[in-house]
Formats: sequence, C-alpha cells, structure tokens
Amino acid sequence: MGQVIGESNRDVDIDVNPCKKKHLSNTRSSASDEALRLVPPRIMSLEQALEWINDDELVEVTPKSIRLRKAILDKHDRKRAAKKN
Repeated sequence: MGQVIGESNRDVDIDVNPCKKKHLSNTRSSASDEALRLVPPRIMSLEQALEWINDDELVEVTPKSIRLRKAILDKHDRKRAAKKN
C-alpha cells in the first residue's frame, strides 16, 4: 500500500494491487494475455530516485535497497489531502 511499483504514461497516479491474481473468467480473451510483455525494473541510484519522485512521494533508503513510496500511504487519505490543497 503506497509503494511505487511502476510507471505510467498518464499524468495521474494509478492505484493497483499487485498481490491480486487476475481472474480468467472470459476464455475468449486469454490469447491477449500471452502477448503481455513486462518491462524489467529500473535500477536507480539515490540521485536518480531523488530526481524522479514527485512532490507527494518519498525515497526510502535501507542498506540493501532504495524504494519509492507515497508520503500518504492510504489512497483514500491521499484523495482527501488532494481536495484540501
């Protein structure tokens, strides 16, 4: 919740749940799932991560990794904060 896991070509953030499995209830569209290509993760240095984040995001630095996350973790709280500003 609140972790940046990818990038989008849209201007707005997209809330997704990467832990949920996609239900394959429609058998006719199963061929389109085979063509799905995932882009490998972008490995960033601390300087690159600081340049890449938006105003509502933070960089978490641990000895083993550098993570990007939202400053407000809950998506409903983020919407409330955006309305106040």
